[in-house]
Amino acid sequence: MPMKRTNVYADPEDLAIIKEAAKRRGISEAEIIRQGIHLAAMANRVWDEPLFSRTFDGPGRTLPKAEVRDTVAAAVRRETGSGSGPAA
Repeated sequence: MPMKRTNVYADPEDLAIIKEAAKRRGISEAEIIRQGIHLAAMANRVWDEPLFSRTFDGPGRTLPKAEVRDTVAAAVRRETGSGSGPAA
């Protein structure tokens, strides 16, 4: 993927830490900065769909662990068409 050049102002102490880390890891300072930019971009990304988009019908109360397991297993069986017995 082609890269685009940009200029930013950075705290001298941060740059010193990056320089030290680059030397210790054997990679360029630019690579560490690119990794940081990528992390910042992903942390601020707005996703098109919610993380938890699947919902299951329930009684409106907290279910016991076994009942949650059975309900989820039944829903998976319905979606996959695998109707063979209870889940392990």
